[in-house]
Amino acid sequence: MQILLGLLVGAVIGLAAHVALPGRDLRGAALAPFAGAAAAAVAWTALTWTGLGDSPLVWVVAVLAPAVTVFALIPLVSRSRRARDDADRAHLTV
Repeated sequence: MQILLGLLVGAVIGLAAHVALPGRDLRGAALAPFAGAAAAAVAWTALTWTGLGDSPLVWVVAVLAPAVTVFALIPLVSRSRRARDDADRAHLTV
């Protein structure tokens, strides 16, 4: 049941990243929260399987993993989308 709280924390971190990072018009509103929740789920599951289920380390990693993942992924996605849109715009205007 605690994994649901970890997923919620990851989604909230992803939502905060979506709002804080530039380029919101280039990506969907659900991308960052889903990426944050997925990162938290993977980290939580991996640490639970290693036997650290009741350790505070699980909570630390459940906060850090989505933050690192989302703040690394979202700028890459935004840059890629902007470059692709610019290339399409240049191709269509010629």
